[in-house]
Amino acid sequence: MAEQTLLIGAVSVSDRASSGVYEDKGLPALEEWLARALATPWRLEKRLIPDERALIEATLIELCDHLGCHLVLTTGGTGPARRDVTPDATLAVAHRELPGFGEQMRQVSLHFVPTAILSRQVGAIRYHDKGASLILNLPGQPKSIRETLEGVKDAAGRTVVAGVFAAVPYCLELIGGPYVDTHADVVAAFRPKSVRRLA
Repeated sequence: MAEQTLLIGAVSVSDRASSGVYEDKGLPALEEWLARALATPWRLEKRLIPDERALIEATLIELCDHLGCHLVLTTGGTGPARRDVTPDATLAVAHRELPGFGEQMRQVSLHFVPTAILSRQVGAIRYHDKGASLILNLPGQPKSIRETLEGVKDAAGRTVVAGVFAAVPYCLELIGGPYVDTHADVVAAFRPKSVRRLA
């Protein structure tokens, strides 16, 4: 049986990048990381939008409900500033929050910067006619995106703090998405032994 293609929505939320003041770095960083990390077929739907809550909500609904994205990754707009509204928009369209994702993202980032406690990133699920979508809010900086997804490793390359993407493949399966495998040298997908596929 052919593998189902993982459909990923990527949303960069930035007033200045969306208006052309500077080049967006979030979407290229996400695409580059996914190309290194994913070992199964995938396709990316990209959106670059300003920090407008109604537009963020509409974009998330489009990617989930209309396009049927299994996974939606946002970047930017997760801090305490007045126009940082990505988490608020995410929770507004979500049916269930998965608090562990936000908690773990902050744990990873705290190994690098004390200002990680200012982040309001969330993980959530939206159900729709095509199934369900996992939505994760990531930081806006390419380095922080990579760290959040991969986690913290020591000098020998051993994982000290797991990145959030290790839990994504199994989460997608639990909500009816495709089987997703990763390149373990980038990030090892974790699954209970009872559901692992034989090599």
